Amino acid sequence: MSEPMAQARSLGWLESLDKARRYAGQMLDRLELGRQESVFEVVLTGACARLRAYSPPEHGAPVLLLVPAPIKRPYIWDLSPERSVVRRAMQCGFEVYLIDWSEAHGDENRLGLAAYALATLDDCVEAIRARSQADRICLAGHSLGGTFAALYAAYRPMTPAGLVLVEAPVHFGEATGAFRRMLDSGVPARTLFPSSPRIPGSLINLLSVCASPVTFEFERYADFVASLASRAAFETHCRVERWALDELALPRRLFEEVVELLYREDRFMRGELVLGDRLLLPGDVRAPLLAVYDPASRIVPPASVLDFCALAGSAEKEAILYHGDTGVALKHVGALVGEDAHRRVWPAALDWLLRESETRARP
Repeated sequence: MSEPMAQARSLGWLESLDKARRYAGQMLDRLELGRQESVFEVVLTGACARLRAYSPPEHGAPVLLLVPAPIKRPYIWDLSPERSVVRRAMQCGFEVYLIDWSEAHGDENRLGLAAYALATLDDCVEAIRARSQADRICLAGHSLGGTFAALYAAYRPMTPAGLVLVEAPVHFGEATGAFRRMLDSGVPARTLFPSSPRIPGSLINLLSVCASPVTFEFERYADFVASLASRAAFETHCRVERWALDELALPRRLFEEVVELLYREDRFMRGELVLGDRLLLPGDVRAPLLAVYDPASRIVPPASVLDFCALAGSAEKEAILYHGDTGVALKHVGALVGEDAHRRVWPAALDWLLRESETRARP
């Protein structure tokens, strides 16, 4: 069999696996173990994403834009009434917006880091300003969404009123963690299905499992067993599992640039990342900065975010440790859905954002 034919068959198998995983997720929905999202309005649709608005515009209210990772659906931020950062932020008085990374429908050859981290966030910020009259907007990002938020804060230093990075990798290279072994193989990202404009979500899932089977398999099953002692923990575990089945295919250019420019070459932290005709530097980040990190994480080691915080130009910097929860399935998302995260981490993080936004609102 020729190499192109073999790649086509492998690609077809992965795309079929994507469909099978979505069907398994629908089965959990039928068991009423799926997402329980808040009501929202779509106020912007672009080539990479839609912008959800959860709150009516209110003059003078602090504004919070949530930036999820583009690999899966965004409702991990709004999983259920008891495990929703969206609802908690609204209860604190924020006007809340959430980026919904959709299947890319523009020219996928152009949809790379600049399109996702810079142009899309620019469009969302402008849409929010037009709707709410807000001048400065707080940003909070999780995982690769936090990476995008950090890049945007360097690109537009005067825009964010505050920046919260939740389990967000920014320093790579020696601080890459579990994915380092795969990157050291030297296999270029462009060699994975070069004829396809998209990288199937199931492939990214398989790469993650290969990088850290402890994180994505062993700890997951151990959490399932531990969650059986509590109905609330069990339901949250199942809802996270349902979310984990809901992958998005990534545009090839975005996948290649994340792997090569960030993970493999660590260009942002080395002062060599050029996006949107601009050289982006950690020191360009001026917004007050809060990092939420797990000191034992294999996916985002503490150095991956703390080394960036040390170089950021922010005058105010704080950090919150998150040690994990039972019933979160994947520890990497525990800071968004865990019981302790909602009892301790998010009240502190939102209070901090309120203080920073109020400070910057004063004449």
